[in-house]
Amino acid sequence: MKKMLVLLILGLCSLSVFSQPKGHIFAIGGGFRSSEMMNRYIELAGGKNAHIVVLPMASEVMEESAAEHIDQFKQLGCTNVEVMIFTKETADDPANFAKLKDVTGVFFGGGDQVKLTGVLLGTKLFDRIKEIYNNGGAIGGTSAGAAVMSEVMITGEELVNKDSTRSFAIFEKGNVEVKKGFGFVTKAVVDQHFLIRKRYNRILTVLLEHPNLPCVAIDEATAILVNPDETFEVVGDSQVLVFDATKAKNIHTDAKGKLAGTDITLHALLQGDRFDLKTRTVIK
Repeated sequence: MKKMLVLLILGLCSLSVFSQPKGHIFAIGGGFRSSEMMNRYIELAGGKNAHIVVLPMASEVMEESAAEHIDQFKQLGCTNVEVMIFTKETADDPANFAKLKDVTGVFFGGGDQVKLTGVLLGTKLFDRIKEIYNNGGAIGGTSAGAAVMSEVMITGEELVNKDSTRSFAIFEKGNVEVKKGFGFVTKAVVDQHFLIRKRYNRILTVLLEHPNLPCVAIDEATAILVNPDETFEVVGDSQVLVFDATKAKNIHTDAKGKLAGTDITLHALLQGDRFDLKTRTVIK
């Protein structure tokens, strides 16, 4: 009996190790993408000869967006980069699976993150992309391509405030729309364009409505590099803010739905700073 118990424990441990993804997430907050920053992503994908695909379906101008990304990758010396454009109906076409053969880097362009989830979630092709990540591939994205990385995804839409001239002017329950994202990041909510667009109201709303999840707010020209052990490093020229309400007290609303809470933690991080999403602490 004791021997069987030991074998069972060892088996569960082996399964846990096996199930842990080996890949990296590279989420860029939008805006300028420096050569230094993009070279980090290229290294994660396997270097300049790595097979990288760009998925621009978040954009209103997919071909232009794709061409811009392909051009940057090629200027940085990449020799095997191509674009994939498809609809929900054509996602599982065998030709798309053929294009993903030997791919070690998948990069999502900017635009509307809901378009990306609408095209990919629930498809076998998305399962193939997850397999690339689990096997050590690099999943990157900018702007919408960063927001889509977390399981709880901010869409950018408001549900209570309908005044388009006062975007996210209120801070109350049920206003910020969230939907299911790709879920490559499960222990945090990812936001982008953060400092430059002053997105505090919407991130604090999401934080207090999901206090079990820290909110990682990435500014433009900056990225987080998420490792397989669920730690991340800040890469780029600006900052990343981490809002944490996991130890907050007295989270509540008034009769009108206005949110409140105390003892919320804020971390402001710069290039090279590291953070552990499991323990919710800065790595010194």
